Amino acid sequence: MDSSYLTQLFGLEGRVAIVTGASRGLGRSMALALARAGARLCLVGRQANLDETQAELSEQGCDSIAVVCPLDDPDSAEAITQACLERWGQIDILVNNAGTFLRKPAAEWTIDEWDQVLAVNLRFVFSLCLAAGRTMLERGSGKIINIASVLGFQGGLTVPAYSASRHGVLGLTKALANEWAAQGVNVNAIAPGYMDTAQNERLFSDPVRSRELMARIPAKRWGTADEIDGACLFLASQASNYMHGQVVIVDGGWLTR
Repeated sequence: MDSSYLTQLFGLEGRVAIVTGASRGLGRSMALALARAGARLCLVGRQANLDETQAELSEQGCDSIAVVCPLDDPDSAEAITQACLERWGQIDILVNNAGTFLRKPAAEWTIDEWDQVLAVNLRFVFSLCLAAGRTMLERGSGKIINIASVLGFQGGLTVPAYSASRHGVLGLTKALANEWAAQGVNVNAIAPGYMDTAQNERLFSDPVRSRELMARIPAKRWGTADEIDGACLFLASQASNYMHGQVVIVDGGWLTR
C-alpha cells in the first residue's frame, strides 16, 4: 500500500477547518476526524460547551480555537471568519453542521417558531457560506460541506420548518456550486439519515415511532455519529476535487425504500 499516495489524496495537513455545532454529535465527531487528518480547527457553537471537544483536540496535538456566538445572527458569520483569519490567515474547509428543530403538528406552529428554525438552519448557513466563501474565492480554493438530512428529500412528520430548511440547504448547495466551481471552490452536502445522537433521543425513546423507523432502514440499525466522518473527510480532501453540488447520502439505505 502506498501510504504517501493516500496521505496526499486524503490528508489535510496544514488546512484550516471551521465546524459549527462542534460540541456534540455529528459536529464533534467530524471535528475530531478532520484533526486526525491534519487540519487545524475552529470550533463553533451557541453555548460555552466546546471545552470537551477542544480538550480532545489538544490531546491529539491539534491547534484549535473555539468561537461561541448566536447562530441566528448573520453578524456571527463575519466574527467566525475573522477569528480564523486572525489566527491562521486562511480558511480551507467549512462544515456547516449546526442546526435546530422543533417537533409538533404543523397546525400548532407559529410564524415566530418557523423563523427561529429557518434563521439557524438556513439563513445562518448562507451567511457563513458567504463569509468563508469569499475568502476561498480570493485564494482560488476551498471546500464547503453543508450538512443536510434525508428530510431534504422528504417531508417527515411534525417537523415542517426543519424539513423546509434542509430542502433549502440542498438547493443552496447546488446554487453556490454552479457559481463557484469554476473558481476553485467545491460546495457539496452530506445528508445523514436517522443517527443515534441527542437530537433524535425523543424518537428513539418512543417505542412506536422507533419501531416504525427501524422497519424502514435496510441496515436495521441507527447510524452512529462517526459514520459521517468518512464522507466529511472525502469532501474536505483533494479526493473530491471534481465534485460540485453533490449530496452524499449516509442513511443506512433509508431513501432506497
